Amino acid sequence: MLRCRIAVVALATLFALPGAAIAKQVSQVSGQVDATNVHYRSTLVRVSPVVNGVSWRVIDLNDEIQLINRSNQTVIVYGYAGHQPYLRILASGSVELNENSPAYYQNQSFFAGGVTPPANATSSAPADWVTVAKTGAFTWHDHRIHFFSTAVPYEVHNVDKTTLVFDWKVPFQVGATPGILYGKLVWIGEKPFTVPIGAIIAFLVILIASVTFVVVVRRRRAGNVGASARPSREAW
Repeated sequence: MLRCRIAVVALATLFALPGAAIAKQVSQVSGQVDATNVHYRSTLVRVSPVVNGVSWRVIDLNDEIQLINRSNQTVIVYGYAGHQPYLRILASGSVELNENSPAYYQNQSFFAGGVTPPANATSSAPADWVTVAKTGAFTWHDHRIHFFSTAVPYEVHNVDKTTLVFDWKVPFQVGATPGILYGKLVWIGEKPFTVPIGAIIAFLVILIASVTFVVVVRRRRAGNVGASARPSREAW
């Protein structure tokens, strides 16, 4: 009876997690995906030009870009209009954001429509710089490197297949030299979960053998205790 109960509990535990994974897979097929779903990968493919002391990288899968400026030049990142500066890191290490850039407000939400810029923040407004750090480094959310909706992208016809969603670009400038970050956003397919029957059977065999061993040891100990407790016959 004890062995049966343990086997049932083991099976329930092993099948609980696969069930959760399958439920998530079904939600993806239905067309709704969490915005931070691990299926997305945004990759920085190329930086042109490459400048000594200036480094870039995509972090958190498909969410943010990090810029580190250790050069002796000012680095400017442009907003979504393409010609208006959003961020700059001076040669001194001061990090400044343009509060008149629509990107300043839009980047505060994962989706571009999450925050509405005020009337003074337009693509033609003069820059209004505010210092936010003096570390020479800054990380920001950029809508150009992720998918803008919770729906599965149109390009993804099969959620189990890795698919290119789109190529992206982020314009910048180092000193007087313009540049571009080139990247790509990819949907990473995931094969449907299959229950590892062989592993489950092996686990149950080991579990039942262990339980059997414990039961046998306990019975032997109980038998030894009973034998020692019986009175011995006196020899005459």
